[in-house]
Amino acid sequence: MAKKSVASLQTGSKRLTKAIKMVKSPKSGAYTFVESVMSPDRVNDFLAKK
Repeated sequence: MAKKSVASLQTGSKRLTKAIKMVKSPKSGAYTFVESVMSPDRVNDFLAKK
């Protein structure tokens, strides 16, 4: 499973990171991408969970 953090976004006083994770579907076997914008300290938790 490929994982990567793509961009750091800065809006006002908050610093945000956009993380993209590739997830394999158990039903069809196809890969899909899950995107989320969050604070940098939560990125590792997002990438670690399935």
